[in-house]
Amino acid sequence: MPGLYFEECEEGLVLKHAIHRTITETDNTLFSAMTMNPAALHLDHHYAETETEFGKPLVNSLFTLGLVIGISVHETTHGTTIANLGMTDVSFPKPVFHGDTMRVETSIISKRRSKSRPKAGIVTFEHRGYNQRDELVAQCTRQAFMIAKTDG
Repeated sequence: MPGLYFEECEEGLVLKHAIHRTITETDNTLFSAMTMNPAALHLDHHYAETETEFGKPLVNSLFTLGLVIGISVHETTHGTTIANLGMTDVSFPKPVFHGDTMRVETSIISKRRSKSRPKAGIVTFEHRGYNQRDELVAQCTRQAFMIAKTDG
């Protein structure tokens, strides 16, 4: 099933995504290594336990952001987006740890037809990621260039 076409994106629509995902230590280690982020805060258990207020490694925030957006794709932009235009207003109000299970909600904030491409439009999504305790752990605003089914 494809994501939403431009016309199907209704301002105010809230999607509670069906996919949930538990984050593992391997996820965090692999992502941090692949993106060349050597921060001890993500990779060194002893450092995290003795030198941070958290007492254990934090999940890399860029992995968290990618996961939150990724969970939303099937029900928002899968096969119906031309490109992401940007992410703004990114925040991480609570830390994420190995073993946390993420769920995501997406709201459609706004949309407008493209001025230069009649079979496309720009949709603004707000993605919110929650852990298993229903604490907001990540949120961002994303603009996507979406395919329209009809001209104008």
